[in-house]
Amino acid sequence: MQWAAVAVGATFLLVGVLGFIPGVTTDYDTMMFAGHHSEAELLGLFNVSVLHNIVHLLFGVLGLALSGTFRAAKWYLIGSGVVYALLWLYGLLIDHHSQANFVPLNTADNWLHLVLAAGMLALGLLLGRTGEAPDSRRG
Repeated sequence: MQWAAVAVGATFLLVGVLGFIPGVTTDYDTMMFAGHHSEAELLGLFNVSVLHNIVHLLFGVLGLALSGTFRAAKWYLIGSGVVYALLWLYGLLIDHHSQANFVPLNTADNWLHLVLAAGMLALGLLLGRTGEAPDSRRG
């Protein structure tokens, strides 16, 4: 569980950093702090903004910080999975050309958020299930 939280957190950190690198992020010069007018795209596919990149960095730091104990890592993965499921729903329901798209999100982001939600929830709910009695020393 703890290694999964480290891996997920490190991936979010990497994505957050890559979002600030011209070339890896196309149309970098159009990046806005927030809002649907940002046309910058990570890997030419996922719409990003400064806010979007900061959110990835925060999820990364949180994953590394909460990887210290089994219980904290588990709730990081489950909680993050729930947040990303809600973000997926939000991205489906809003008009991508409206002020409501403040993150900003596009269709590729929406489907990635669904995959992230399913993956993190699966990791948080299924890892560490051995059928043995819980060890109170694991945290």
